[in-house]
Amino acid sequence: MSKLTDAIKHLIIINIIMFVAPLLLNMDLTNLFALHLPKNEHFGFWQFLSHLFMHGGSMHLIFNMYGLWAFGTPLEQMWGKNKFLFFYFSSGIGAGLIYSLINYYQFNSVLEQLIGMGVSVENIQNFLDTGSYGEFAHLITLDKNDLTDFFSLYHTPAVGASGAIYGILVAFALTFPNVKLALLFFPVPISAKYFVPFIILSDLFFGLTKYSIGNIAHFAHIGGAAIGFLIAWYWKKNQFRVY
Repeated sequence: MSKLTDAIKHLIIINIIMFVAPLLLNMDLTNLFALHLPKNEHFGFWQFLSHLFMHGGSMHLIFNMYGLWAFGTPLEQMWGKNKFLFFYFSSGIGAGLIYSLINYYQFNSVLEQLIGMGVSVENIQNFLDTGSYGEFAHLITLDKNDLTDFFSLYHTPAVGASGAIYGILVAFALTFPNVKLALLFFPVPISAKYFVPFIILSDLFFGLTKYSIGNIAHFAHIGGAAIGFLIAWYWKKNQFRVY
């Protein structure tokens, strides 16, 4: 078993504290630290960073911390603590930004349609606050699922280090492409250069369709993978350049 490197050890400790402490103190830090839609009253710019230390349950935390340790350890050993932390937070914050931009676009698209149907901004906000649209239902020609998604985009914040972990996965695959990995539900070893793209393409599929299982921020995963790829690819390309 690989030894815990310094940065990863401290990241895991902070994540565990941020998960356990609110439970022990009977506090809910979701409105303060989870990443909300920019139009939500609870949104704050610090949430692009703080949401990385929030998790939706013990299994969510365990899987993310396992991924951080398993795939991040060789990267920190190669890059060093400071470079690894820069990569980790760049991937995580980038994931949050891309996720928020996509959600903001989807939210505004429905918002403009509702306004175009003659629904006032006040009525729309009342619907977002209460979930009720009976008084102006006759004006709405949108599918009910679209309204449900609109309401959910406004109220459902993102939590977890998954975006940063996806950045780490991509960097691992670029650095160690022939290392064999296996999925829990498909325990056949696959090279990292095939394994990681498969996972990312799966997220893209589930993000673009209605087949997602559970409340998973697929575009945060894709965003983290994209930022991680750009940074890791640039570093790998320039690692032997002499100035």
